[in-house]
Amino acid sequence: MAPIEKAKKVAKSAKKGKKHPVNSYLKGGILRYSKAQMYKRRALYRLKDKKSPVVEKTKVPIKKVKKIGGPKNGGERTVFLKKSKASYPTKTFVKKRPSKANFSEHKRNTRRNLTPGTVLILLAGRHQGKRVVLLKVLASGLLLVTGPFALNSCPLRRVSQRYVIGTSSKVDLGAFKVPEHLNDAYFRRLKAKKDKKSGEADIFAAKKERFLPNEQRKKDQKEVDAALLKVIKAHPEGKFFAKYLQNMFALHSSQYPHRMRF
Repeated sequence: MAPIEKAKKVAKSAKKGKKHPVNSYLKGGILRYSKAQMYKRRALYRLKDKKSPVVEKTKVPIKKVKKIGGPKNGGERTVFLKKSKASYPTKTFVKKRPSKANFSEHKRNTRRNLTPGTVLILLAGRHQGKRVVLLKVLASGLLLVTGPFALNSCPLRRVSQRYVIGTSSKVDLGAFKVPEHLNDAYFRRLKAKKDKKSGEADIFAAKKERFLPNEQRKKDQKEVDAALLKVIKAHPEGKFFAKYLQNMFALHSSQYPHRMRF
């Protein structure tokens, strides 16, 4: 008899399902039950003659009577307790943002494959198409790269990661550390103050200033190049690797970058 009782219990539990919602939409945005049907289903007729108790609210005075001296002033005057502003500002007050919200102090995120020693392909600028070695990521988020200069004439320069393709080829920098003074301030150019134009002769006399590297830059470039060339020679494919850095990157017909593995 035990199995029969179990079967009955299962049958009873099967009847119990989810409760139907009070009202639901049919196709076309039409409600299943009308207003009259819902009035009946909710038994709102029981509340028809029922009255809720009226709570009396204490009135808060807005005005008050003020006595005024003087024979011709009427003696009294009604005044608002809360006076409205006499003047309104034309512009909303803008609070100064804290220094933490400065763009220079934002967190910089670089791609995972952009690690020191990785060979990159430059996609823009005067050194477009050249292969360079990534030295480090600066505080501004820009990448510090070099050719080295002895191989492909690409000096120490900053590049945005947007204009770079990270390749699978790498150079083991090992114990070499980039000098600490090679930062964003090192690459900042100082603009000379322009004199006021006095006449027509000044228009033709003015010439564009050409950037020339100073002795400090030349010295730093030689030191970094010497360290990188040692690392490249120590590479298992040293001769071929040097030629690889010298050669320019270019796409030919029927070559698509999205199908390539760099």
